[in-house]
Amino acid sequence: MKKLGLIALMGLTLAACSPRQERVATGAGIGAATGAIIGGVATGTGGGALAGAAIGGVGGAVIADATRPRYRHRCYYNSAGYRVCRH
Repeated sequence: MKKLGLIALMGLTLAACSPRQERVATGAGIGAATGAIIGGVATGTGGGALAGAAIGGVGGAVIADATRPRYRHRCYYNSAGYRVCRH
């Protein structure tokens, strides 16, 4: 029962996030997991895994934000109420 509650809590933490925030959080999670595995295998200690998780989490978040899709066109409504988009 505790596991189900933990999973529900983790799901709710991302419920009100924007797509950009969700992308950064996912990137941080993947980076932290990968960093923990690499740090643990490379050093053979828990401290190495913890350091790898910290470094990987930050790196994953930065990379996820830097590689997000950018929309090049801008849309607005003119004075007549028509939507105008520029590419």
